[in-house]
Amino acid sequence: MTRRIVIFTDDPGWHGKQLKRAFARRGYAADYLSLMDCRVDLGQASGVTIPGFEHALPDGVFVRGVPGGTLEQVTLRLDFLHLLPLLGVPVYNSVRAIEKSVDKAMTSLLLHRAGIPTPPTWVMESESHARALLMREIALGHNLVLKPLFGSQGKGLMRLASPADLPPGEAYQGVYYLQRYIGGEAGAWEDYRVLVAGGASCAAMTRKGNSWINNVAQGAACHPAPVDAELSRLAEDATRALGMEYAGVDLMRDPEGRLCVLEVNSIPAWRGLQTVVKDNIAAMLVNDFLDRHVIGESRELCA
Repeated sequence: MTRRIVIFTDDPGWHGKQLKRAFARRGYAADYLSLMDCRVDLGQASGVTIPGFEHALPDGVFVRGVPGGTLEQVTLRLDFLHLLPLLGVPVYNSVRAIEKSVDKAMTSLLLHRAGIPTPPTWVMESESHARALLMREIALGHNLVLKPLFGSQGKGLMRLASPADLPPGEAYQGVYYLQRYIGGEAGAWEDYRVLVAGGASCAAMTRKGNSWINNVAQGAACHPAPVDAELSRLAEDATRALGMEYAGVDLMRDPEGRLCVLEVNSIPAWRGLQTVVKDNIAAMLVNDFLDRHVIGESRELCA
């Protein structure tokens, strides 16, 4: 019987190909599907229709993307990821982890509650409150970074150094996510990305930006990260605090040299990271998923 995995993505690209090859090496066929093509169908025993899986559910699901859309559309797409584990189909990362990490406010709250160092952060809807905060931070000698509440790859980031820099709320969907800028100045822009899988840090890099935004998608250069026990520990703690099976954790040193966690990504890219590590990252993730969730859970069900 053919063992089959679904990779949910609307753009397989390089990452999808890497995962497909890694699954094939373990004897699993992987199919690319979009969550937009799934349907609720109570005429089916499972209650859902997944194209190509009308007669047997997949052995597992690897999530590489949840398409954006209206609140109703996104809710429906997440419904499928909530239901599949109830049907015995393991999902990697879990939908709860994805929901917590895609919302930067919730990420910051959970990091703070877990005692993990993270930059001072404020999230609000009021433009007047955001402007008052910005004026106060500027008076203390700080800049703020404005980020979309939902966003990735450095898109939409603004560094605010003056009250005049604050955009109208509608430009950021009515929510101001503001974080104190703790990075370096010109020529000293860098941060770290650590990949955690199965509870352990397994790959890391230093990203050196050609601007204050250090994302690889924005042109940052990738270098091997120094061996640093604290870097690994904080990345692992942050992943655990958000209940993730694997994560790409972004960290930076503040002006005093202390490590802080900036973001925790539940659907991280790793093309840049792969250029500075020898081990195959797709294989690491696939092995972790299969060994701990697909094969492991199958054994438990048969026990």
